Formats: sequence, C-alpha cells, structure tokens
Amino acid sequence: MKTRILLCALIGSLTSWAQSSQDNLTTAVDSLSIQIGAQLNYTLQLKADKTDQVLFAEKTSFLPFEIIFDFPLDTLKAQSHYLYTKKYALIQFDSGRYWLPQQRVILNGQSLVSDSIEIEVRDVLVDTLKQKMFAIKPLIPVERNYDRWIRNGLLVLVFLLLGIGGLYAYFILQKRKAEREQQLPPFDQALQDLKSLENRTPKNQEEFKSYYSKLTEIVRRYLEEEAKVDALESTSDELVQKLMLLQDAGKIILKTETLKNLKGVLETADLVKFARSLPDPGIATTDRDLVEEVLIDTKKGLPEPTAEEMQQMVAYQKFHRQQKRKKRIRIVSLVSASLFIFSLAGAILWFGFYPVRDTLLGYPTKKLENNSWITSMYGIPPIRMSTPSVLKRVESIDENVFKQFVLGTPDDAFFITLKFSEKPKKDQNSDVPSTPNVATADEVQAITDATIQNYQSLGANNILINSEVMETASGIPALKIFGTLDYPRKGASKRIRNNYTSLIFDFEEGKIELTLMYAKEDRYGKNLEERILNSVELIKEL
Repeated sequence: MKTRILLCALIGSLTSWAQSSQDNLTTAVDSLSIQIGAQLNYTLQLKADKTDQVLFAEKTSFLPFEIIFDFPLDTLKAQSHYLYTKKYALIQFDSGRYWLPQQRVILNGQSLVSDSIEIEVRDVLVDTLKQKMFAIKPLIPVERNYDRWIRNGLLVLVFLLLGIGGLYAYFILQKRKAEREQQLPPFDQALQDLKSLENRTPKNQEEFKSYYSKLTEIVRRYLEEEAKVDALESTSDELVQKLMLLQDAGKIILKTETLKNLKGVLETADLVKFARSLPDPGIATTDRDLVEEVLIDTKKGLPEPTAEEMQQMVAYQKFHRQQKRKKRIRIVSLVSASLFIFSLAGAILWFGFYPVRDTLLGYPTKKLENNSWITSMYGIPPIRMSTPSVLKRVESIDENVFKQFVLGTPDDAFFITLKFSEKPKKDQNSDVPSTPNVATADEVQAITDATIQNYQSLGANNILINSEVMETASGIPALKIFGTLDYPRKGASKRIRNNYTSLIFDFEEGKIELTLMYAKEDRYGKNLEERILNSVELIKEL
C-alpha cells in the first residue's frame, strides 16, 4: 500500500515538472497574416535554470514555409535563470492558410514541443478598374558598344597570327627537313645538274648566256663546297690561279689538262655573258663534257678529309642551319608584330586610345561596362533596375534595414548598395503600399544628415553634398542626394576622391535607398551611373 502511494506521488511530481517545463517554452511570430512573398519572423524561446542542459534541433523544417535565414542562438543570463532565444526568418510564395509545425527542444534529455501556429498568407490585391494605366514606353536608342568587338577582334587576331606563324614555321621546317633528307652530296648534285643540261640546245644569244651561266655555276659551286675555294666570288682568272696555288701546296692534285680545260670553258662563258659572243651549238655540248671531266678529276684529286676537318665541316653546317632558322624566326616575328601593330593602330584610330587600351588591360569599370547587363527586381515593393551583375543579398548591421543588396564593396572601383528600411506600420491590414512622398525641406535635411553620418561611419571625410527632387522613368518622385567625398580604399597610399549618388524613395511604410559610389577620376563611372539610374523603375503593381 505504501509502495503504491509513493509511486503515485512520484508520477505526479514528474508530471507537474514536465508541465512546468513545457510552460517555459514559448512560440511567437511577428504577424498572423502576411502578404505573399513577405518575410515572417518566428521566435522560439525557452526559460531554463543555470544547471539545465538545453539542445535546439540543428535541422529544422517549417514546411510549407521556406527558411530564409537561421539566426544564431541568443542566450540571455538573468539572476536566477537563462533565457534561450532562437529566431528564424520564413517566407511563403503561395496564398492560403497554413500551420507552422511544432518544433522540438531537448531539456535535460526530455523533449519539449512548441505550439503550432496558423498563418494566413494573403494575395496582393490588384484592382484593374482603379489602377492607373500607362502608355507603352517607346524604344530608347542606345549607342552601340564596340568594346567587346574590339577585345574579341584583337584576341582573334592575336591567335590567328600565332596560328599562321606556327603553321608557317611547321611547314617550312618540314620542307627544310625533306630537302636535307633529299639533298645529294656535292659531287652527285653537280653531275645531276650537268645531266639536266644535256637536253638543252641553245640557239640564240640569250639561250647561250643562260646555258653558260648555269654551266659555270655548277662547276664553281662544286669547287667551293668540295675544294673550299672562293669560287662563286672570284673571276675566271682568279679561280684558276687559286686552284694552281692549292696544287702547289699539295692540297689538291689536278692534271694540267684539267686546269687548261677549265680555263677554256670559263673564258668562253665570259665571252658569251659579257661580250655577247655566239659560239657554235657543238661547242656548248663539248664544254659541258669538259666540265664533267673537271668535276671527276677534281673529285679524284681531293685528299680524304681529316677528323678535324670533318668536325669543322659538321660545325659549319650546324652553324649555317642555326643562322637560317634564326632568320626565319625573325621574319615570322616581324610579320606578326607588324600585323598586330597595324591592327592595333587601326583600332585606336577608329575607337580611340583609351577604350582600346582599357579593354585590353581589363580596366575595372570598363569590364563592368562591357558585361552583359542584367535587369532584375529587388525587394518589396519591387525595384527594377539594370546592373552589370546581379546584386547580392547581404545581412545589414542596421536593425532598421530588413533587406540589403550590394554589388562589390566601397573599396572596389564601382560600388552599388540597395537598402529597404521599414517604419512602424500605422495600418497592419493595409495590403497596398502607399505612394512615395515628396520630401519636405525638414525631411531632406534629416536624410542629408543621416547620409553624411553613414559615410563618416565608413571612414569618409571632406564630404560635399547636394540634393534635388527628381522623377524616375516610371514617374515616381525620388530624392537625389549626390556629391563627392574622400574615402580610404584598401591598398591605396592616400584617400581617393569619390563621386556618390543616392536615390531615395520615401513611403509611409518604409524607405528605399539606392547608392552608387566610384572614383571621381574614373573615365567610365559617370556612364555606368547614368545607365543604372535611367533604368530604375519602382513597380507598384505586379
């Protein structure tokens, strides 16, 4: 009986402890009714003792809602307990009524389950009867951008020249290699050339001149290559004299008849070439046979080359081939460089020096201008604009800014930031955002002061500021704040003077601020700014 009483008491105490622990877990959302695509903030909070062990689930599901951001766990220490807070940013793109599922938290090994919450997701109201209609916008002429054509054309030209040079070098080398493989020794080559003269029978003076020029070239070239005599550059008498000196020195053994025949052929050739003599056709055939005998006798009279002479000959041939190769390389390089310089000069004359230079060197803002620009919408109400790249969503350190999109950083050549700030709502049931306000003088001054403080917080100084009220392409009023400032860019030895422009749309529900910043001396910054600002459009109805 006592045991049964103790068991009941234990169960009762555990039940009351579990119930009290369950009461310490609370769930909250910032609104039970949201517009489609709007952010819903979900908060899970647990009160626990200092010695309790608390564990939140690492993987959480809120289906059919999607998690935009999972905030870090926040722990607040009180005098007698800890307060654990876990926040999530959720979103849903389909209208209807949905239940946020229960979430589980582990406290000292026991599972605590949160309450489920019903959320209404409302459609955006579109009144086609009262909605103001606008005429279709005309086509806006845009100056043709030739920068990409310049860059691509020059790159294609460079690769084409390299390809042509490579192919030329390859085929020339192959041709030279084939010629070397097919090249005959000097004696065999001379006999083959003489054989080609057998079928030639000169009839007039021009034919005799050509015949004897070829005949003497054959014998002179052979003597220069085999006997190492400067035969090609010597007169007939000098050539015979050099051969006699070699014979006297014992470097060649020739018959007296051979020297006599050679001298006679050379004298006949000189008379034909210079005195326009016209010998009988039979003499030409006889002289060819005499030259053949000279070649044969010279071949027999040449001593066998020594090992040193062979090495010198190989070295000479190698040096000769290297010189030819260097000459071909110089010719190819000169032609390629000439074509490139000519094309570059033509591009500069046509497009200008700076566009060509900055395109080739990859100037930062020039690269942005050459990008394929993207038109996209951001935030609620949506801002549609064209930018060189898609703006990236980031978390803002300003608690009043609930959405922020950026391109680059203030240290980059061109910086874009788009902020959506939220004000306290006067009417929670309003589905349609109000029309942007035209800022009063006090509001302009307040926004101007806030802008200056923002730039000062980034490290800027020497800030000059101007403001004006303008209308976007869609007819929406906006406040334009612009001017110059000195900004300490990373890696720069001194502060850079920058232009900045802020376009501000002020609603009762919040504020939208688009800011652009770039170096004042940048050649392309102004064009980028105008192109972006001219594309800005506030979408009131989707």
